[in-house]
Amino acid sequence: MPKTTHPAAASSTMRSIAIAALLIGIGNIASRALGLIREPAIAYYFGRGTATDAFTLAWTVPNTIYDMLINGAVSAALVPVFSEYAEGDRDEFWRVVSGVVTIALAALSLLTALVVWQAPAVVGLLVQTSQPELRAQTTSLVRMLMPAVLLMGVSGLTTAILHARQQFLLPAFVGATFNAGMIAGIMLLHQRYGVNSLAGGAVIGALGQAMIQLPGLRGARLRPSFSLNHPAVRRILRLYAPVALGIGFSIIGTLIDRWLASGLPTAPTTMRYATTLIQFPLGLVASAVALAVLPTLSRQSSSGNEEAFRSTLAMGLKVVLLLILPATAGLWALATPITALLFERGAFGSSDSAATAAALIYYLPGLPAAAIDQVLIFAFYSRKNTLTPNLIQGAAIGFYLLVALPLLAFSQLGFLALVLGNSAQWIGHALLAAWLLQRIVPMGGQRLGEAASKGVVSSLLMALAIAGVASLLHNSAPFIQVLIAGGVGGVVYLAASAVLQIEALGFFVGALRTRLGRR
Repeated sequence: MPKTTHPAAASSTMRSIAIAALLIGIGNIASRALGLIREPAIAYYFGRGTATDAFTLAWTVPNTIYDMLINGAVSAALVPVFSEYAEGDRDEFWRVVSGVVTIALAALSLLTALVVWQAPAVVGLLVQTSQPELRAQTTSLVRMLMPAVLLMGVSGLTTAILHARQQFLLPAFVGATFNAGMIAGIMLLHQRYGVNSLAGGAVIGALGQAMIQLPGLRGARLRPSFSLNHPAVRRILRLYAPVALGIGFSIIGTLIDRWLASGLPTAPTTMRYATTLIQFPLGLVASAVALAVLPTLSRQSSSGNEEAFRSTLAMGLKVVLLLILPATAGLWALATPITALLFERGAFGSSDSAATAAALIYYLPGLPAAAIDQVLIFAFYSRKNTLTPNLIQGAAIGFYLLVALPLLAFSQLGFLALVLGNSAQWIGHALLAAWLLQRIVPMGGQRLGEAASKGVVSSLLMALAIAGVASLLHNSAPFIQVLIAGGVGGVVYLAASAVLQIEALGFFVGALRTRLGRR
């Protein structure tokens, strides 16, 4: 019989999740803020051109390998299984961890060596043959970037260990550390090494990611172990197998997108800069909330406490809606001044700003869906269901192709057709995930529709306020437009949310008051 949860205990759990999300959010703020320095630094020194296109395409390779072998397994398999063992025998926990770490790093090392050896063949999958200069530069950068993969792997595995032990502080700042390393590489090496300084910065940042988490492993009992016989190791591999399938679909989608973009000059770089602006709220909101609720959802699912599971999942989704909808509205209303404020200097001119702002606007329809999707995926993972969300990934590629290819062939949108394809992919993925999860975990009575409706209304009022103020300030500097119009919009959103009595706002404020009261 499913266990029941005392209301006070449930409230305490939710407050813990809120604080964990806040802690992760602070780290993500630092990471995204430094990302908003990193990308403008790249734009300042290199603008939009073949060099930055080459780096953008080259970075796809190590990033894909990391996602395939480490990042995809962290949330889907490592944290859920590690979390269960972390509450039991300490020696057993470290035996499990040692076996997984040894196997993962061995596989990562072999694949890294293979890619360095066969870099031209790998790049051939990313860059069209009509772009020989781009192919050559991308191949060189891929080889320079590959050492970063091993360091990122160490960092990702450490993050899984610390999250399973409910230690969120150090992992929260790995992204910030990586971006700081990138910035250092650009600033110190660009004059001598040109675009290769970006690869140097990536390696420096990856090293920093691994080093910053080492204090969290104090007292760890890690021993090399290639044994696959432990039940937990076999279970992780079984959970990871569907993830590998989904990542395989994702790789196919990425290769198609990058290959198409490589034939459109400056498209990879422009999409990269616009994606940076999209990733800021995604990292700040969706990733923070999803990572915070995952261990709790895993424990509630394991104990059979379905009522608590639904309550935790619903509140996570409501918090995401509370924050991502106004972020989307604000980016839409201030796309041009925000882009100019962040990027328009040095080698990056006004025409570059216009192209990047256009890409940002075309990405925005998919932003709320992408944010909600992260929580939905983690809900599947917490129930040890890694197959469904990864099959959805394969179907989502179909949404991309159905939108991007016809627009690319029959419209004058150019690379914006690919951007719309990405938005369609995010929306399709979220809709499929929500429909399938509803069949497993009915969310009736959780008032999610009410939360979404109120959030949309408040965000629309915010967008109208921002657009009105920005039109009055259209001759002002971008900083003034963003500061004043954005500030007015924020006040309007908070006021509207309070008037409409959005549940997540009250919950979030209450959790903060409780935490501050304890201090």
